[in-house]
Amino acid sequence: MSTRNLTTDDLIDRAEIHDALMKYATGIDSRDWALYRSLFTDEVEIDFSSWSGDPGSVMKADDWVSGVQAVLNGFDGTQHLLANEVITLDGDEAVVVPYMQAHHYLNLDGEHHLQSIGGHYRHLMVRTDEGWKSRSCTLTVTWEKGDRGIFEIAAQRAASKMA
Repeated sequence: MSTRNLTTDDLIDRAEIHDALMKYATGIDSRDWALYRSLFTDEVEIDFSSWSGDPGSVMKADDWVSGVQAVLNGFDGTQHLLANEVITLDGDEAVVVPYMQAHHYLNLDGEHHLQSIGGHYRHLMVRTDEGWKSRSCTLTVTWEKGDRGIFEIAAQRAASKMA
């Protein structure tokens, strides 16, 4: 979309979409699961097959958030960065593609473990009465560094915290 054709309403939509998208990284990294959940429609299509190898699926957003929480609560720290987002508006829908980096940190008996991935997300966003929400999120991983095994350790730690 050429910037010469943007209306004031387009600019407002783009700002609101950007703000909604920031709930993704901020919610995860601050462990504010209600904030993270607020980004998604009640039913959401999630495709992280480039990371997990599992096919994408449609699910309740509450189930998606619970699954993310069940793993990421076990890390000592995470940092999810979103940048260079391209927003394509089409009425009450938008496609948003931000670059991403996600860093996952564990301290195990004084030993530091870091796993990082980079790539991009593709969100299909819709305008709702509560603002812009993601009804579909696809992750495309283009690089990875570190040991994926720390995810299993983090999930075990999170489960023991819940017990």
